[in-house]
Amino acid sequence: MSREYNLNKLKIINDPVHGFVKVPFPIVYDLLQHRYFQRLRGIKQLGLTSLVYPGAMHNRFQHAVGAMHLMSSAVSVLQSKGIEITKEESIAVHIAILLHDIGHGPFSHALEYSVVEGVSHEDVSLAFMHSLNKEFDGALSMALDVFQDKYPKKFLHQLVSSQLDMDRLDYLKRDSFFSGVTEGVIGSDRIIKMLHVHDDQLVVESKGIYSIEKFLIARRLMYWQVYLHKTALVAEKMLMKVLQRARYLCSQDIELYAPQQLLFFLKNAIIKEDFDHNDDVLENFAFLDDGDIMSAIKSWIHHKDYILSALARALYDRDLLHIDLQKENFDKNLVKQIRNKVKSVYNLQNTDEVSYFVYTDVIENHAYSITDEKINILYSGNELRDISKASDILNLSVLSKNVKKNVLCYPKSLRKWVSEIS
Repeated sequence: MSREYNLNKLKIINDPVHGFVKVPFPIVYDLLQHRYFQRLRGIKQLGLTSLVYPGAMHNRFQHAVGAMHLMSSAVSVLQSKGIEITKEESIAVHIAILLHDIGHGPFSHALEYSVVEGVSHEDVSLAFMHSLNKEFDGALSMALDVFQDKYPKKFLHQLVSSQLDMDRLDYLKRDSFFSGVTEGVIGSDRIIKMLHVHDDQLVVESKGIYSIEKFLIARRLMYWQVYLHKTALVAEKMLMKVLQRARYLCSQDIELYAPQQLLFFLKNAIIKEDFDHNDDVLENFAFLDDGDIMSAIKSWIHHKDYILSALARALYDRDLLHIDLQKENFDKNLVKQIRNKVKSVYNLQNTDEVSYFVYTDVIENHAYSITDEKINILYSGNELRDISKASDILNLSVLSKNVKKNVLCYPKSLRKWVSEIS
């Protein structure tokens, strides 16, 4: 391989969040160009959140490239501090972060476990990486070890997946930028400059403690203001219900239009193992993106099945169900009355049909987990202190507490009636 050929692959990408992003290695360029990775251009980073924040139209491709850029910075910083990271390890950790989200399905987290039941995007990412490793004659073997936390240097995996990884540092800054929610802005450059390794664990030098405090507060605010925004929640739930109804109709041999790759998953009960042993499964998934779902939904608006048609029309027109959130459990008798009312008004046949229009759920989130690998602050004398104990302003009970909210969704037309009976 000639020097000129190598240089031809060391491209520069102009990213709106980080500026100029260098493609650091030829194999990274080849993976960027691969159709498995290019597919991420068609998958929104924030699912249906653009129905709330119109600017949030960015995609998984952009996020993966951004995370790779931050990984380059992190590797460079650690090497400058005397941490040994060989060229092969650097290539591996860049590949691992680049491909960490390659298994996301349409609308990212919105349809996780829906297009394929019981299969997470991490499972699919791993299947894609194994397939690519075969295609690239084993060149991804070390990256796979890093991704799965099987590589001896544990801090490399922590750069890819931990409570302070390059994934989180990019998506908080990127999602804040595109949504316009400034509470999510973090000093990712400052945090990376403060990274170090102690006893094979990724740590933060004490000078960076204030940046970590802001990072955790920003994460908490972004979850409740963006990722778990109630309008985005109900839209994503309705999208799941549309696919659930389409899957049911397929099981009844009722004809409906959908792109071939989407029909493949609607008609077949695919399990996790199928991604590893059935090439058709991975190939069909590799052609699946947001466009397939929206194309199907536009067609389903005119379907003879009332439930499928009504849900598809409501989603397309942004005429969403009403959603209530509260800390306490919803009164079971109230929920029962709403279901009976919907059954009568919509002339539905049974409780299964009613469940498409009335449902409860529980959402929860915490900014910091005290059970996972901690964010440790490194002081002089090699003293380590967990961020929750080192911080003067962060309250451990608030940081680590799972905040739960109960959700109740039902048609908007019943809001007045519900308020009268509740």
